Amino acid sequence: MSLSREAALVEAVLLLESEPLELQRLASAAGLEPEAAAAAVSELRLALAEGGHGLEIVDIGGGFSFAPRRDLWEGLRGRYGKSAENRLSRAALETLAIIAYSQPITRAEIESIRGVQADGMIRLLVSRSLIREIGRKETVGRPVQFGTTKEFLKAFRLASIADLPKLDGLERERFEQEERDERPHEAAQGEEPGPAEPAGA
Repeated sequence: MSLSREAALVEAVLLLESEPLELQRLASAAGLEPEAAAAAVSELRLALAEGGHGLEIVDIGGGFSFAPRRDLWEGLRGRYGKSAENRLSRAALETLAIIAYSQPITRAEIESIRGVQADGMIRLLVSRSLIREIGRKETVGRPVQFGTTKEFLKAFRLASIADLPKLDGLERERFEQEERDERPHEAAQGEEPGPAEPAGA
């Protein structure tokens, strides 16, 4: 299948870029209007699929990028995989999963779910640009809340957080139970102290 010039331009840009490109940036880099760039992406996707190529265009965090075809990647991951999965310990992956499924989430909430201190794992994940501070919780002390980043989406080949695998029954129940356990504790912390009783009462 012969590509149009527009599709060939998009192909070249995606090969040259190391990060996923949003449609507007892709169009600008290729010197195309956004509508023409979108049509070129569709054409290129079709050409890759019909031609049996080893690459495909994936949506990562709202941007387009080349990646090995998913069915091929499963067999290549062990040798060529440089994703977060291959670089992180089990403890770090568990912490990352908690943040991904529960964001925004505080350090104390992470520790409540894992049952161990999370400072080290949080620092590691921040240093890998997989999570970041996204705000503060409106409760006593206004603790920092964490969430995932575009780098996280890229590492795990996700278009958005909505594409995370669904939790099974036991894991979902665990997360929901921890959230229920946190609410009474936070409510108690936020209560205004009542008037002091007179001495000797």
